[in-house]
Amino acid sequence: MNAPVEEVKRESRAQMPARKISLPETTKAPLASRAGARFLLAVPVATGIALAVHFWASKNQPAPETHSYTSFLWIILSASIVAAAAQFAWSYLRRWMQQMAPIIAAAIVLLTIWEAVTSGFRWLPMPYFPGPAGVLQSLIDDRAVLFDSTWHSLLLLLSGYFLGVCIALVTGVCIGWFAPARYWGMPILKIIGPIPATAWVPLAMVVAPSAMFSAVGLIALAVWFPVTMLTASGISNTRASYLDVARTLGASRAYLIFRVAIPAAMPNIFIGLFMGLGASFLTLVVAETVGVKSGLGWYVSWAQGWAEYGKVYAALVIMAVFFSTIMTVLFKVRDRVLVWQKGVIKW
Repeated sequence: MNAPVEEVKRESRAQMPARKISLPETTKAPLASRAGARFLLAVPVATGIALAVHFWASKNQPAPETHSYTSFLWIILSASIVAAAAQFAWSYLRRWMQQMAPIIAAAIVLLTIWEAVTSGFRWLPMPYFPGPAGVLQSLIDDRAVLFDSTWHSLLLLLSGYFLGVCIALVTGVCIGWFAPARYWGMPILKIIGPIPATAWVPLAMVVAPSAMFSAVGLIALAVWFPVTMLTASGISNTRASYLDVARTLGASRAYLIFRVAIPAAMPNIFIGLFMGLGASFLTLVVAETVGVKSGLGWYVSWAQGWAEYGKVYAALVIMAVFFSTIMTVLFKVRDRVLVWQKGVIKW
């Protein structure tokens, strides 16, 4: 008599969803704090190891060169200890440190390995591979020249980039919208576009009145092709329904181009801007090595001629920060313009 009832109870229990076993909040808190403590201790521990390796490797290096790097490591160690103590009272700092502490610690470990391989064991030939202490000292010694070179590179890059973007937007819209412009413009794009801008250096030096104008023209040419191609693609692939609705409401040709087609093509245009910016970095460095008397590319060529490879690596560090900052600014502009695509492509 009770067998069917027990069978029904077993079936109902089998059909019930499994309950998640969760730890109580009092247990979660210590676990989270222990995990956070491990992250916060990563930077001081890595910096302490870096200091120990530096003291061992600095026996074979001149004292002025090692003093700056020693101070740099002590500053990082002190700042990490202070931040680890202050994070208990500042939640934003705690979240930031939990996110960034592993990356910072990994960077310090890479610096430690770099110094051990170069200055410590001397497995790589000198002076082609200086240690981090030598690179930092070169940054400090040549800070005035590096600042001037960075400023001139910025002016040259922005001049060529904006010139190339302006020309590319006009040609891209014309090729994408007007059939005659597409007929005559696409062959030019197919022939001239794939040629690297750096291949035009000999001709640019002869045609341009100065090295500055030739460098600006080369950067503009490097930007022109990807921006033109992707702008024309975005304009020509505008949804026909958008255009039909605008024409039904009496929109003029100018309205269709500037208020319908160009906004619809903005994702493609920004992809072209990013591609053009990457090409402009390469062209900038090459253009500055031929004729230009100031700039990061010129500085690298000059330092290499004097076998000052510490200065070469110092310029590469400045280039990394310089180019990454400009790319970040362009991403911020993209997120403001294309609000509906914010976060799709992260930098």
